Amino acid sequence: MHRKIVVYQNDNNTNLINVFVYEDNKLVEVYEENAEDKRLEGNIYLGQVKDIAEGIQSAFIDIGQNKKAIIHIKDLIPKVSDVTGNEELDVRQYDIKDYVKPNQDIIVQIKRDNSNSNKGPKVTHDIKLIGSYIILMPYSKFTTVSKKIENADERQRLIDITNKVLEENKVDCAAIIRTASENVEQSVLEEDIKKTIERWNEIQKVSKKSISPKLLYDGEGIIGKLLCDFSEKDLEIITNSKFIQNNLGEKYPERTIKLDQSVMSANTSDFAEKQKRKVWLKCGGYITIDSTEAMVTIDVNSGKFEGKLNIAENLFKVNKEAAEEIARQMRLKDLGGIIVIDFIDMVSADDRINIKKVMQEEVKKDRTKVQVMEFTKLGLLELTRKPIYGK
Repeated sequence: MHRKIVVYQNDNNTNLINVFVYEDNKLVEVYEENAEDKRLEGNIYLGQVKDIAEGIQSAFIDIGQNKKAIIHIKDLIPKVSDVTGNEELDVRQYDIKDYVKPNQDIIVQIKRDNSNSNKGPKVTHDIKLIGSYIILMPYSKFTTVSKKIENADERQRLIDITNKVLEENKVDCAAIIRTASENVEQSVLEEDIKKTIERWNEIQKVSKKSISPKLLYDGEGIIGKLLCDFSEKDLEIITNSKFIQNNLGEKYPERTIKLDQSVMSANTSDFAEKQKRKVWLKCGGYITIDSTEAMVTIDVNSGKFEGKLNIAENLFKVNKEAAEEIARQMRLKDLGGIIVIDFIDMVSADDRINIKKVMQEEVKKDRTKVQVMEFTKLGLLELTRKPIYGK
C-alpha cells in the first residue's frame, strides 16, 4: 500500500495547517490544526500532583496548561499484561495514595487532549515512545509482538533482537514490536530501538534538571502522531511550505519531506467530502451516515444500482462495496462509539458472514481500535470504534 501525507499551509492564515492522508490515492483521513495550538496527544510533561480525589481513584496534575490534567489509578499501575494492559484490572484493590502524593513531581504523557471541552487532558504514567518499528514503555516489563505478525519464527526473531538491544543498553522496560518490523533487517531494527532508547534517556536527563511543570517531549500534534503511526516504508510526505519542510526535517531527519508549491489535492473539496451525510457508491448505491450522542447509524441503500446478476448476488455486491466505503468513512469522519449499520436485507446466512469478514478486513487499515460484533436479530451489524481525535 502506498501512503501519502499532504501538509498544506493555508495562504490566508499561515498558522492554519490542513493534513490529508491518502492510501493508494484514496483520501482516508482529513485534519485541521492551528500551528500555535497543536493537539497535545503524545506530549510528555514533568507535572506536579496538586489534588487527590480518593473517591474516584484519581489525581489532578499541573502540567502547565490552562486546565489541570487528570490521571486515574489504572494509569499509574505498571501494566500487568501485554495483551489487555490494565483494562481488566480490579482497581478496588489499590489505593491511589500509595502511588502519588500532593506536590510530588511525576512524568506523564497526554492520552486525550480535551481542549474542546470543559475537562482537562487525560494523562498516563504509562509512557509510550513510538519508533518506526518499536514502542518503548519505560515503566512496564514485557516484550511482545504485533498480532498481525503471524509467523512464529519471525515473531521469535524480533523478540530476540529487541531483548538483545534492551539488555545491551541496560534498559529494563517493556517493548511492543510493531507490524512494520516484519522481515526488516536486523541492523535497521537495532538502530531504531537504540534511537528510541536515546530519546527516553534524553527525556529523563531533562526531567532531572527541570522544575515542574515542564514540557519534556513535544509530540508535534497531528503530524507527529501520523509520522509515528506510519512507518517510513511506502510513505510519501509532501508540503507546500518551506517552513514546514525545514521544521519536520529537523524533528524527523530520517524522513524525506518533499516541497511542492503546487499542491492542489489538498483543497476545500476534500473537506467537503468529510462533511457529506450521503455518500454514493461506484455501483450506484449509497450510504447515509447520521450521528447522535448515543450512537452512529449508517444505512445502506441500493439507489440507482441495476445489477445483471440474481437478486441475492446483486444485493451482496452493493453491501460489499458499502462495507468497504463505510470503513473508509469511519476514518475520514473519525467516527467513534457504537456504530450500527443497516445493510440491505440478506436472506443468506453465508452472505452475512462474508459481509462481516469484508468489514473485519477493511478495519485492519484503521489506526485505532475497531471491534466488529455480530449481526443482530434485526439484521443490523454492530461495531465499536475508538476515535483518534474525538471529543
